[in-house]
Amino acid sequence: MHDLAQSAANFINLDTATLVYLFLVGFVGGLVSGFIGSGGAFVLTPAMMSLGVPGLVAVASNMCHKFPKALIGALKRAKYGQVDVKLGLILGISAEAGVLYGAQIQEQIKDSFGDAGSNLYVSVSFVVVLAVVGIFVLLDAWKTYKSGNAHAEEKVTRLARWVQSINIPGTMVYFKSLDARISVLFTIPLGFATGMLAATIAVGGFVGVPAMIYVLGAPSLMASATELVIAFVMGLGGSFKFALHGLVDIRLAMIILAGSLFGIQLGAIGTTYVKPFMIKVVMGVIMVIVLFSRGLMVPVYMSQLGIIGEISAETTKLLMNASFAIMIFALALGAFIVLRAMWQGRNAERLQYIREAVTERL
Repeated sequence: MHDLAQSAANFINLDTATLVYLFLVGFVGGLVSGFIGSGGAFVLTPAMMSLGVPGLVAVASNMCHKFPKALIGALKRAKYGQVDVKLGLILGISAEAGVLYGAQIQEQIKDSFGDAGSNLYVSVSFVVVLAVVGIFVLLDAWKTYKSGNAHAEEKVTRLARWVQSINIPGTMVYFKSLDARISVLFTIPLGFATGMLAATIAVGGFVGVPAMIYVLGAPSLMASATELVIAFVMGLGGSFKFALHGLVDIRLAMIILAGSLFGIQLGAIGTTYVKPFMIKVVMGVIMVIVLFSRGLMVPVYMSQLGIIGEISAETTKLLMNASFAIMIFALALGAFIVLRAMWQGRNAERLQYIREAVTERL
């Protein structure tokens, strides 16, 4: 009876406004997911938490909605030849091990410190990862843009060239996206780290996509598409693990999935119209904005745990409202950037087609 009461306490009430909000969150999350390859959880998990959903339930429900969405996105982008299935499955297997281990840590934190402890763990993890990865990706995109090579092919990093040069007998596998043989001794730790992060904040793309680009040497488009295969494998196993402990709110998962299925189609199409560096810009900008949304809530959770002095009810409400407003801004900006990039890319392609047609007639 206690377990049933605890499970019920994990789930929020759903009114019309919340339903609409969750559907739109799912749409933007799907749009971003199809465009940059990450599961979109760095938008979705904080968005659910901003409604009062406990951090662990947000992570678990997000993971549940992820695997069918990731499968659809992967199939869509496979039609454009952007998916390396072999690389995705090999990274996905070690990522699954990371998910199961990370889920165990999550559950132990919740049992020991309650929702406040779990919320603090998820939020601090978000802030740290978003800061490191978001700033790095933005600086890299800016460097590419300023160099004047935005239209040029991406160059393989020095680290990736070194990784590709290492030959460890009995462990080498050829991957088409890299056009090189890589030792699985490099892919296993990368996959495990991706899974660990996915179990912590429901998104492994922060590790998976940059790792494939900068460590293994995959092109941005191929890395972002292949991450969807990894997300499918992780989401399937992780959802089952969390569901066994009554932490998946299937209502949230299905509402967000409904919105995501619309958004991911547009996002995947958008990748065919934009320059590779633009994917990095979108990822970096949204990461940095969401960072501030989660960061504002850290003092609230610390106060609830008694780590810092008590925060007044007025200040808590102000921080929660500010966090929610920044989250809405991040969602709107993310959708705007992706749709604008798609529109401009499509117009440029159309103009190029017209010019070629005119030239042929002349």
